[in-house]
Amino acid sequence: MILPALAAGFGVAVVVSANTFTVRAQEAASEAAQSAAQPPAVEPPPPDPAAELAAKRDQTRAELETLSKSITLSSDKVSELQQSIANLEKNTQSIRQALIDSAARRKGLEKQILESEKKLADLGVKQDGIRRSLHERRGLLAEVLAALQRMGRNPPPALLVTPDDALASVRSAILLGAVVPGIRTETDKLAADLASLTALQTASAAEKAGLTATMTDSIEEERRMDLLLAENDKLSRSNAAELQAERKRSEELAGKATSLEGLVASMESEIASVRDAAAAARQAEENRKLLTDEQRAQAKALAESGVPDKNRIAPAYPFGELRAKLELPVAGDILRQFGDADGTGHEAMGMTVATNPETVVTAPADGLVVFAGAFRSYGQMIILDAGDGYHLVLSGMDTINTRQGKFVFSGEPLAVMGAKRVASATALALETDRPTLYIEFRKDGKPVDSRPWWTAKDTGKARNDS
Repeated sequence: MILPALAAGFGVAVVVSANTFTVRAQEAASEAAQSAAQPPAVEPPPPDPAAELAAKRDQTRAELETLSKSITLSSDKVSELQQSIANLEKNTQSIRQALIDSAARRKGLEKQILESEKKLADLGVKQDGIRRSLHERRGLLAEVLAALQRMGRNPPPALLVTPDDALASVRSAILLGAVVPGIRTETDKLAADLASLTALQTASAAEKAGLTATMTDSIEEERRMDLLLAENDKLSRSNAAELQAERKRSEELAGKATSLEGLVASMESEIASVRDAAAAARQAEENRKLLTDEQRAQAKALAESGVPDKNRIAPAYPFGELRAKLELPVAGDILRQFGDADGTGHEAMGMTVATNPETVVTAPADGLVVFAGAFRSYGQMIILDAGDGYHLVLSGMDTINTRQGKFVFSGEPLAVMGAKRVASATALALETDRPTLYIEFRKDGKPVDSRPWWTAKDTGKARNDS
């Protein structure tokens, strides 16, 4: 049995016969000379870990999308959801609170899915690395295994037999003393690689099982939210003809507006529901300013406790005091921040977040819906008046579940992302086909960096190709 890969490390070539080993030093020297005369092979560049991880995430994401389509809720579970909605107290406060709670659960599940997706991609990259290493060493490993098998079948002869056997045994012992350590090293490495591969496969299987359960819960929560939205729509529906007239008028104004400032101004002056709600919100803000320091402190403590008045028509507390307290409207990866290059030679006026398909979009803060619909190259867009001269712009959604003139609470579901990225001016030069949400904060009509408002956990940034 020839063991060139092992023997090369010792400057010899080894031939294993039935019971003896012959060292062919001359042949080894000749082979070494030939190898030295040949130009070294050009090795391919090592794989880029970041690109490899990004490619694995894309592959994992595609597999998860296929898996999600195969998950369905049983008829019993659907009936249970319908019954739970039917048992709710049928008033605006209870339904809206149920919607906020459902949105929070759904966003939490979406974050878990994103984390599991990243873990599976990382595990997949590690498995691929071990398989690649095994593949690159397949020749050496084959000879190690063959040598081990041959030595097991034909062990060296006993020393105290005949002179010929004794000589062969001494030669075998000398050669084995040089070769066996190398075999043992490769054998230990092979065993470690196989053990690691098995452990990674077990971890991947466990992660997939947990992810399947999480995706099932997410689909269940999505169905609950759909039922709650339908119920909320019944309670808040005004005159259908009046709503349709306002929607048509807002579309006309959006078509004429040339800027966001112009759009907001026209909405607040010409759409009755927005005008009246904005006036009421401003009056509520003025009334708050008249409170004593003690009353203001009590109101702030109540708002920060998470149980502000559910009938309020103005933000629970000034927007300027919400720094480092807001959560992103979606669970996802930040691709672009305020001030980054936007792909057109300019700086981005907002941030862009990549999400998974059909992710829920929630209100980052209390606010009045000034506009809800399509606007120029922004696509489907929602503008919230958060008070204190601040407006929050969200665009890139697929389906909007709110209407202009409505006051929404922080965490209330507003829209749902689509299956793919929507082509828009705010999503240029993004190396992803995932749905992307554009978020822009404006103070007195001018874009400002939103980073100071997000909680610390939401300020990270992912690669553009993630």
